[in-house]
Amino acid sequence: METERLILRRWRERDWEPYVEMMLDAQVSDWIGGPFSRAEALSRIDKNEAALSEHGYGRMAMERRADGAFLGYCGLMPCGDTPPTPLGFEVGWSLARPAWGEGYATEAARAVFADGFARLGLAEILAFTGEKNLRSQAVMRRLAMTRTPDRDFDHPTLADDHPLKRHIVFVAPRP
Repeated sequence: METERLILRRWRERDWEPYVEMMLDAQVSDWIGGPFSRAEALSRIDKNEAALSEHGYGRMAMERRADGAFLGYCGLMPCGDTPPTPLGFEVGWSLARPAWGEGYATEAARAVFADGFARLGLAEILAFTGEKNLRSQAVMRRLAMTRTPDRDFDHPTLADDHPLKRHIVFVAPRP
């Protein structure tokens, strides 16, 4: 999948080290339950690759077209199959800190939306994040997603006193 500035693609061995570095960065990974160990980060790549192989969708490596630099990831995944997590498909992204503030997450997510609606025929795509993650919420708003408080939830894998326990949900309906 390509955009004006990005390539979203299957994972390659050359992505491993920059991905591990990104997932060890507390400013990046704290928003997604990290930081992660090297083994945990590599396991996430395996999970993403397995989803891409099995289903044709998943979290894809994101590289900058101009120089091939690894920037992070973006893609669709099923949200889960049991409450309190909302049912459906979630767009998710994470970027290495040097890529923050450049509009890459918004650009990548728009491409993922187009694919999810056209190729997969999804009726809606969700995005959710901890209520304190204002950067991701700003991306969701730039994507013209609608906040849906009735679908907010307490993340089942986080401790009750975890600062990201409460998750808020945004929705993009098929255009």
